[in-house]
Amino acid sequence: MSALVVRDVTLRHQSGGYEVTPVRRLSFEAADGELVLLLGASGCGKTTLLSALGSLLRPTEGSILVGEVEVTTLEGRALSEYRRRSVGVVFQSFNLLPSLTAQDNVAVALWNDGCSGRQGRARAAEILGQLGLDDRLHHRPSELSGGQQQRVAIARAVALDPQLLLADEPTAHLDHVQVESVLRLLRSIAGPGRVVVIATHDERLLPLADRVVELSAHTLAGPTAPIRRELGDGEVLFAEGDPGDYVYVVEQGEIELVRRRADGSEERFTRVGPGQYFGELAPLYGTLRSASARAVRASVVCGFGVQEFRRLGGAASLAERFGEQAVRAS
Repeated sequence: MSALVVRDVTLRHQSGGYEVTPVRRLSFEAADGELVLLLGASGCGKTTLLSALGSLLRPTEGSILVGEVEVTTLEGRALSEYRRRSVGVVFQSFNLLPSLTAQDNVAVALWNDGCSGRQGRARAAEILGQLGLDDRLHHRPSELSGGQQQRVAIARAVALDPQLLLADEPTAHLDHVQVESVLRLLRSIAGPGRVVVIATHDERLLPLADRVVELSAHTLAGPTAPIRRELGDGEVLFAEGDPGDYVYVVEQGEIELVRRRADGSEERFTRVGPGQYFGELAPLYGTLRSASARAVRASVVCGFGVQEFRRLGGAASLAERFGEQAVRAS
């Protein structure tokens, strides 16, 4: 039986008055003791997915199973208990309390679980010692290096021996020397009784992983062969939140780009005619589509993969190819 099961999860939220869907119908599983990488560029939904795994937000659709617990159905005391005992979180910015020593930053988690002051400090000292910080127990965060602060944050996250450890960009603020020790530590923490899930854009972590969940919208190569699509009146070419694969050029007709507002209505922010291109940002930068593309009337579009688009040289070559000025439209 898998220790972590994510099944058909969709995460949708509001941002700036618009409806945003950073994660759509995602499924994966992880066995006990595995280290899972959520790999992708900024904005692809890594942190949002971590929040759902930690039950800080509820998926719009789908289910999350940790051990035998269906996380998406928890409420009240059961939800609080899951957050407190079953999940440990390592924040990107460490989130250490600046007025407390390393030892007390870790002990806080134990005190909140009912340990006495002495018991909490003793257990905190034990964990920090295991992480090589015996001589830093009484140092405050400002007196610690970035790598040492990250170790304290990890110690706090594992203090209650959670079955699921979530780490958000754990190498973001570390130099190459500090990164090595933190990576070894995270690898060692993924063992019997625990699954470690790391959200990162740092491909240096790939050799550590037992499983990689790619959240970016494209591979480096992307599609290679150009395509030609004929669209009927009102037909949708791609929807907001879809992966970005092709850069499109209008050969005939007209395409409108629309975004869905939080209240369910639509905003049309541009129309694209013959010779104009659109939709290049998602495939070029590995993000999801930020708008939907729909034919205003019967239209023909040509799609180019990232490498082909770059080889063509962008707008100038496209203008020559289509006989009109190719204008960036989105």
